[in-house]
Amino acid sequence: MREKRPNIPTNILASIRARKNRDAVAHSPHDREQGLLIASYNVHKCVGVDGKFDPGRISHVIREIGADVIALQEADTRFGERRGLLDLAWMERETGLCPVPVSGVTKAHGWHGNVVFFREGMVRDVHQVKLPGLEPRGALITEIELKDRSTVRIIAAHLGLLKRSRHQQARMILDILGSREECPTVLMGDLNEWRLGDRSALNTLATVFGLPPAVPSFPSRLPVLALDRIMANRPGLIDTVRTHDTPLARLASDHLPIKTVMKFAVSPSLQADPVTG
Repeated sequence: MREKRPNIPTNILASIRARKNRDAVAHSPHDREQGLLIASYNVHKCVGVDGKFDPGRISHVIREIGADVIALQEADTRFGERRGLLDLAWMERETGLCPVPVSGVTKAHGWHGNVVFFREGMVRDVHQVKLPGLEPRGALITEIELKDRSTVRIIAAHLGLLKRSRHQQARMILDILGSREECPTVLMGDLNEWRLGDRSALNTLATVFGLPPAVPSFPSRLPVLALDRIMANRPGLIDTVRTHDTPLARLASDHLPIKTVMKFAVSPSLQADPVTG
């Protein structure tokens, strides 16, 4: 079934109606017995909607979320040496999250601005993908072995602004997956796509990941566009996707974080002391 095409005026009206109730939404700590909390967040190079560069706000939003695995986009400067923008020592100390290591970079946190943080487990494989297109774009594909020895594959991606590039980038991701052993896989990131059509990246990705309901996350102060997505290659692998909509999240970046619960290979042992790798 094809997703109904979103209508911007309708989405704006819905966001305005919901705006007065946004502060009433409680964000309670996640119960890990229900599954692993995973999230995606375009941090906009740590520049908030007020124009201020403030990595501390981003770090505190990440702590608010409390995810077990989180994919960030725009976590590094875009050009030159691609310097990382977050305090990784603070992140590990305050959130228990460690970055998935990448090769060939010195001062960057991730790959083309994409970084994956995880709380527990061991990194088994990392594949850095340079995506086609006019802009410098990339994806990070990592396989994490959880404490019960089950494995999940995480694809963190930030697709381009041009429609043709997004289609090429989505096809490349699927081609890489097709050449690897099948396993539970979650794709998440800023896909820069909200429309459907023959050349839509969402339609291309739907052949493997299905087409999840749109969750408006941009712009953060009045979200009307579902640019950010979390998609899984198996039915029932992830729960309902929601925004992390708090006063600080609305200010810290022009995107709201999105999050969901991954129900695969959940064990009470995941609540034990972290084992990182």
